[in-house]
Amino acid sequence: VMKLNPQQAPLYGDSVITVQLTEEDKVEDDVVFYLVFTGSTVQHCTSTRKINPGSLETISPGHDCCETVKVALCASREGHPVLVVAEESFQFVQDEAYDAAQFLATCAGNQQALNFTRFLDRSRPPAADVDFLDEKVALAFRHLKLPAEWNVLGADQSLTENIPRETLMHFAVRLGLLRLTWFLLQQPGGRGALSIHNNEGATPVSLALERGYQKLHQLLTEEEAREPDSWSTLSHTVHSGHYSVKYHRGLDVYMLTAEA
Repeated sequence: VMKLNPQQAPLYGDSVITVQLTEEDKVEDDVVFYLVFTGSTVQHCTSTRKINPGSLETISPGHDCCETVKVALCASREGHPVLVVAEESFQFVQDEAYDAAQFLATCAGNQQALNFTRFLDRSRPPAADVDFLDEKVALAFRHLKLPAEWNVLGADQSLTENIPRETLMHFAVRLGLLRLTWFLLQQPGGRGALSIHNNEGATPVSLALERGYQKLHQLLTEEEAREPDSWSTLSHTVHSGHYSVKYHRGLDVYMLTAEA
């Protein structure tokens, strides 16, 4: 039996899983291990990297629903058939970051909700918490299946630019959420949000300046701003038909997802 640690991951994936091997599975260097996660509608296959003879590391895939799936540890060796060495169950759950991303996506144009996010800001979380929040919420946002008509400024596009209002972009910039800001910039309405003033007359750009967020200000004002470095440790996904391949630079792990 192998041990997976942890035995669950958020729906959006991208968290590290350690696999403890049993004595008899600790094998020669020429064996390649990978994990196959089988859900009710999709299947994922992830490569692993060896930490030491007894343990492997991989990245949890993003899954399509909350459920318990079966995980098979497979071993392959040149000239030999692929073997299923061990099986274990694993759970995909909806965590707070996912709830937060869903809440923010739904509230894109909702002034009451956005004013609530301003109220939260007064309790300025410490930088480490902000970084954690930024990464998780941006990952979750990226995993949401946003409707085609979704817009950073909310559904009511009839609002002219001149009406002062809070936007999701104000929220992301005010807290200094680099990755989330980058994500929102790529979405419909993201660029347009940069010039919108709130009731105090602040735009997301002026907020970044006022709070001394230099990297963020650069991201919002440079023509050819590159994505923040912090983003590059996360997975990059390529879709093709019913398949997608994800590559995680930090761990050098690949993941193939297919509709079962």
